[in-house]
Amino acid sequence: MVSPVDHTASPEPAAQPAAATASADVALRPATWRDIETLAALDAQLFEHDAWRERTWWDEFAARPRRQYVVAVGAAVPQQRVVADGTAHAPEASPDDADDREPSAPSMPRTDGAPHVSANGHPEHILGYAGLDVAGSTADVMTIAVTPEARGTGLGRRLLDHLVTAATHAGAEALLLEVRADNDPALRLYERAGFDRLTVRRRYYQPGDVDAVIMRKLLKETR
Repeated sequence: MVSPVDHTASPEPAAQPAAATASADVALRPATWRDIETLAALDAQLFEHDAWRERTWWDEFAARPRRQYVVAVGAAVPQQRVVADGTAHAPEASPDDADDREPSAPSMPRTDGAPHVSANGHPEHILGYAGLDVAGSTADVMTIAVTPEARGTGLGRRLLDHLVTAATHAGAEALLLEVRADNDPALRLYERAGFDRLTVRRRYYQPGDVDAVIMRKLLKETR
């Protein structure tokens, strides 16, 4: 079973001046098998206790099209360092899935890890990523994370808006997520995006006995 995780951090710093971090210079594209090694490495740096390992990412990708993952890519950024940006990494798609999903061995062959190349011929760097699970009328945020080079540019909100749009287009009527109760920046971000607090799961995040706030955004009104 994938353990409960919340990919959150402190408030975002001021916007970075580098052109490579500007939101307009960052493109969103579907994540591919070739991104898995990078995503696992970023997760390990972002979320010390609850990072998803490569085999978990393989399982997530194997669950497509129910699972949808997108990466935000930009030009090469020197000496990339990773932290989260005040957004959440939700544990599982729904309570039904959370209790019985066991990671399995990769069913697809490993790739050579070669980086994607952008339209201008330069290697892409992943500056953020986000995931969604759509199961019938309900969708769930799986993860949102942004590297420090892209913090302060609105990329976290852009990724969240992408998930909202994707869930709506998939026919979901509501989008759910879980976030640590002690993460005020993340809570403010989601509330600004139209999410309402539904309930609290006591001592959900371990270690630390931190409560999880369950939030929901109704989507049928956005269609």
